[in-house]
Amino acid sequence: MKKRLLFVIDSLHCAGAEKSLVTLMGLLDYSRYDVDLILFGHGGELEQLVPEEVNILPPLKYTQFANTNLIEVIVKTLKESNYQMLCARLKYSAKIHSKKYRNSQKARLYWESVSKVIERNPKSYDVAISYAQGVPTFYVADKVNATKKFGWVNVSYRLDGKEKKFQNKFYDQLNEIVAVSESTKEILLKSFPEYKDRIKVIYDISNPQFISDMSQIGNYEDLFDGIRIVTIGRLANQKGYDIALEACKMLKEANINFRWYALGKGPLEHEIKEYIKQNDLTEHFILLGVKANPYPFIKNADIYVQTSKFEGFGIAIAEARMLNVPIVTTRFDAVYSQMVDEKNGLVVDMDSEAVTKGILRLINDQDLKKEIVHYLQSEKKGNVEEIEKFYQLIG
Repeated sequence: MKKRLLFVIDSLHCAGAEKSLVTLMGLLDYSRYDVDLILFGHGGELEQLVPEEVNILPPLKYTQFANTNLIEVIVKTLKESNYQMLCARLKYSAKIHSKKYRNSQKARLYWESVSKVIERNPKSYDVAISYAQGVPTFYVADKVNATKKFGWVNVSYRLDGKEKKFQNKFYDQLNEIVAVSESTKEILLKSFPEYKDRIKVIYDISNPQFISDMSQIGNYEDLFDGIRIVTIGRLANQKGYDIALEACKMLKEANINFRWYALGKGPLEHEIKEYIKQNDLTEHFILLGVKANPYPFIKNADIYVQTSKFEGFGIAIAEARMLNVPIVTTRFDAVYSQMVDEKNGLVVDMDSEAVTKGILRLINDQDLKKEIVHYLQSEKKGNVEEIEKFYQLIG
């Protein structure tokens, strides 16, 4: 008899955890499992890559309600005389707009505001998996009936006293917690030392054959013949776009013939566009938005740059490595889980001057660049064997 599995994640927009989950689902043995998937946000670019065997469940009633125009919502609420969802939506909106919050705080405020109007999942599962920290974990703990429950943590998760106290009651309900790197585990243990015997490491899974095949489909559409630099990541503080933009400005001032392409979207998009305009970088820092298939852009770049301030693993770096593209990356927590400085790329300090110097080294020292490419070509590609750890975990 097949085991019934449930995965829960915020959305399937093009980001690291999302790509990891799609890859994992693409490797599962569906003769052994029936798989459901819950998304808090539908319409992500990676939904088209979900295997046909996976049953994407309909949107939760509250998430549909929250995505509806507010005027329509008010009219509907008055007609039906059911004010709970409207009150929950207004309560969360009022809280979230009062000041700036970290992601962990936003998740808490969301769940405190709306959890009472989010329906329980009516099914029973053998295994339920939250594939991200925050709201998916709260949902699996509170709203799902499952024999075993697991929660993934895919960022460097540091929680203060209030956030830790709030999240304890959800993590207490999980059988085990999965960190996506040793560094992520170590950081998590600083907040939750009481879970030291319940945290396992399963690296984000990358499938080199899939990435290689996808990299053959498409290319840059401009006719630029200079140095192409590419960065992939949500337009958010975590990804260090302030560092990237300053480095871009320095490269322009050094009269380098280059274009720096950024794939992603996020809350800093307007701010980044303003910086580009004010510093006359329109021809140098190109926002390409989100691409369901980013791999041709990596493959056909000269240098991949990651300016992250923190990462759980850094799946875009893993993808660049699989496509043999030299890397310049900041020294975030988990960077050495896959980077060998001066071998498969350059690991530099977390500032724009260091990033600029790293890029210039790869541009000006072609022997170094060739050595790095040769090392990348000889590296082990991907880690599909991590699927065996997943099978062992769920039993």
